[in-house]
Amino acid sequence: MEDNITAPFDDSVSLFNTYEDYLDSKVTPLDLFYLDSRELARQLVELGYKGGNVLSKRKFEARKAAAEAAEAAEANALSNKTMPVTLASAGKELKDNFLKALAEREEANRSGKMTSVIFIRDHNAVGQEVSGYIDYAHRLKTEDFEPYFSGKKRLMPRRSDLCYQNWKTQMSTSNSSPNYQVIYDNPTGLLFKNKRDRKILNVDPWAAPGESSTRTPLQSDLYIQVVFYDHITRTA
Repeated sequence: MEDNITAPFDDSVSLFNTYEDYLDSKVTPLDLFYLDSRELARQLVELGYKGGNVLSKRKFEARKAAAEAAEAAEANALSNKTMPVTLASAGKELKDNFLKALAEREEANRSGKMTSVIFIRDHNAVGQEVSGYIDYAHRLKTEDFEPYFSGKKRLMPRRSDLCYQNWKTQMSTSNSSPNYQVIYDNPTGLLFKNKRDRKILNVDPWAAPGESSTRTPLQSDLYIQVVFYDHITRTA
């Protein structure tokens, strides 16, 4: 009769590297003393002369493969398990609208559910007017935001951000980020292409921001002008 190899996996077979090791586990020192042959002792076990339920080689290998697959799946599930996100804004007393908006978006940007682009216009440390577009999710991954939420530092555009403009020196830069490609030569104005879903984010205040995107201007005591562009990349 053909062995049933579709039975549920038996994780006990994982204890043995080979079928021969499995057979050896059922061979006693007394067997070896009388038979004087390990190979013969294995054959007697396999043929059932030792009693008990003994797997055939084919069934052993099938169950071992199933056990290894189950073990690999469990390890993969553990490695992909979503870990709790540590929020820099947690426990902070936030009074300004800008910091509150940052906090509201922090978890979604850290987890990848959202990729926000922040437009900021204000004066730098030497009084020059600067503006720029910041990839919030990228900044969260590359620097500590606790000083921003604590009020020790102000989030400001940098030359390394998506776009930067110093209106006094006329210096301007643009850089693609891990989340967005900058499209600066578009005839209708500046665009950002999301690298995950390839959807276009339009930052023209007179145009629709694009599919799965919203535009939210904010009044803030910290800056001259702030606008949040939120792009939803996934819902779960």
